[in-house]
Amino acid sequence: MNGNRAKIRITNKKNRGLIRLSVFRSNAAIHASLIDDSKGETLATVSSKAIKAGKPIEKATEMGKLIAAKAKELKISEVVYDRNNYKYHGRVKALAEGAREAGLKL
Repeated sequence: MNGNRAKIRITNKKNRGLIRLSVFRSNAAIHASLIDDSKGETLATVSSKAIKAGKPIEKATEMGKLIAAKAKELKISEVVYDRNNYKYHGRVKALAEGAREAGLKL
């Protein structure tokens, strides 16, 4: 298990029971997933490959809004943001800001 995920899941008591918003970033795309660690299942996934127009930062912001909309459909209002040891800037930051704009609490 990745040390970062273990820290998010186990050591922080206030995060227990919350859904994890996990981010994976590559040179070509960025992916976001809502994961329920207690059940070990992925609830929803969004990829920047599904968004055709725009620059990478704009795509990431739009992805944040899409994943927040999917979370609202699942009646999820608060998540733990797991950025997988990526620095909090650029596309990773834009995704988080887009999710916050759409009403998801990180």
